[in-house]
Amino acid sequence: MKALCVYSGGLDSMLAAELIRAQGIEVLALFFETPFFTSEKAAKSARKMGIFFKVVNITKRHMEIVKHPKHGYGNNMNPCIDCHALMFRIAGEMLRQEGADFVFSGEVLGQRPMSQNKRSLSLIARESGLEGLLLRPLSAKKLAPTTPEKKGWVIRDLLMDFQGRSRKPQIELANNLNISEYPSPAGGCLLTDNAFSRRLKDLLSARHDPESREIELLKLGRHFRIDTNTKVVAGRNKEENEALTALANDKDILLVSMSVPGPTVLVSGDYSNASLKLAAEITVAYSDAKVGENISVRVIGGAGDRMSVTGVRDKAEFRSYMI
Repeated sequence: MKALCVYSGGLDSMLAAELIRAQGIEVLALFFETPFFTSEKAAKSARKMGIFFKVVNITKRHMEIVKHPKHGYGNNMNPCIDCHALMFRIAGEMLRQEGADFVFSGEVLGQRPMSQNKRSLSLIARESGLEGLLLRPLSAKKLAPTTPEKKGWVIRDLLMDFQGRSRKPQIELANNLNISEYPSPAGGCLLTDNAFSRRLKDLLSARHDPESREIELLKLGRHFRIDTNTKVVAGRNKEENEALTALANDKDILLVSMSVPGPTVLVSGDYSNASLKLAAEITVAYSDAKVGENISVRVIGGAGDRMSVTGVRDKAEFRSYMI
C-alpha cells in the first residue's frame, strides 16, 4: 500500500505523514512548486522525517487559476480553494504512475476559516476529482469516512479529530511522536503577502502572460510604474542589486550611480527618453547622494553604455509612482 502526501513541510503535513506511515503504508511526499512557493523548507523537513520526497513544478497550470480563480481570492491574490483543488487534482493524476492508492494532506478542519471549513474541504475534494480518495488524517474523525477508511486500508481509530486554529493538539502529538524540530506555522505563499500581490496585479495588468523572470523580479527591490508600458525596479542592497543585474535581459536598461553608493535600477517595457530621465532621477534619489547634488549615472543597454548627469531630488517626490 502506498499513499501520496500533498506536503507543505510544516508541522501538520509532517504529522499527517507520520500517522499514515505508522499504519505500514509507504508515503511519497509531493511538493507542488511555483514561483510563489518554493520547495527548500519542505525538502529539508522531508529529509529530517526520512520521507521520500518529490518536487513537481505546476507553474503553467497554477498561473491560470491565479489569473482567473473560479472561487475567488483570499485577502490578497491567493486563490486558496482553487489552488488546493489543483494540487489534489494533479496528485490524483499521479496515482497510477507512482503506484499509489490514495492521497492525503495535513489540512485541519477550521484552521483556516475560508479554505478549511467543511464546505470548502468537501468542495476541494469534489473539484479535484479524488472524492473519497482524499484523506485528511488530522481531522478524519470530524469528517465523513473516506474510501481508505471504509476499505480498511487505514484504521480510522488511529487517526485524529483535530479542529480549530489552536496548535496545542499538533504540538502534543508531535511530542508523542518524538518530532522535536519543525518549521514555524508562518505562511510560505507569496500570494498572501499584500505588497507582493499589489506588484503581481500591476504586472498582470500590463502583461497577460509574464515570463518567469518577471515574476522573480517582483520579489526584489522597490517597484515604480512610470507609465502604462514602463516599470522601474530599484535594488535595496548589494544582494538585490546583483540579482537585478542577473535577471535583466537584452531589452532592459540598467542604471547605476557612479560617484556614490546606490541602487542598481532596472527599467523594463517600452521606455522613452522621458521615462529614462525619470528612472535616472529615481536612481540618484535612492542613493547616498544629498538633495541638490549632481550625480553621474551609468546607463547600460538600449543605445549602448553611456553616462548622464542627474540632479538629486527628494525621494518623496517619487512615491506616487511606487507600486
